[in-house]
Amino acid sequence: MKTYKIHLIRHGLTTANLEGKYVGNRTDLPLCDEGEKELLELRKTVDYPDIERLYTSPMLRCRQTADIIYPDTEYTVIDEFAEYDFGDFEGKTAAELENEPAFKEWTSGRIAAPPGGESTENFIKRLALGLHDTVEDMMKNGVYNAAVIMHGGAMMMLLSSSAVPRRAAVEWQSENGRGYSVLITPSLYHSSGIIEVYDII
Repeated sequence: MKTYKIHLIRHGLTTANLEGKYVGNRTDLPLCDEGEKELLELRKTVDYPDIERLYTSPMLRCRQTADIIYPDTEYTVIDEFAEYDFGDFEGKTAAELENEPAFKEWTSGRIAAPPGGESTENFIKRLALGLHDTVEDMMKNGVYNAAVIMHGGAMMMLLSSSAVPRRAAVEWQSENGRGYSVLITPSLYHSSGIIEVYDII
């Protein structure tokens, strides 16, 4: 049976990463200078997989990362891979929000979404749809080895909801410019939505 490989790679560093801010799909930040330099260095030391097709979140920080890691490869934008909507928490740090009752309720899991933001359930459904569109495009076009440039939070939620081995979202954290390689077995994926993590990038 044919299998498909997808390499999930987190975008490079932004100023929000350095400042510890919640920045999701409302703020289209570019990579910071340090992030660009770090990715260029990683290209020299990390054995990024050879791929047949490249997909990316629509957000600038992911598209810039795609251009640096795979400079000679055109990419397809998958809108559903955009980062989480943090609502009223967008652009703020945990320290700035620590006295906000809604923030405490959200981080403790008592409410499903930040005020004005996206619920975890809807986020996972959206990411699953993005993965489905990616897999279907690969199958339609005879592509067996592809990469997706995406966001750290999106990667964590997608893997915690779909991947084996089963792990909590926090256990799927990845450094900028790094990620995980997953294997798609069509029969298993179409029957249960399960993907298999087989390597770390």
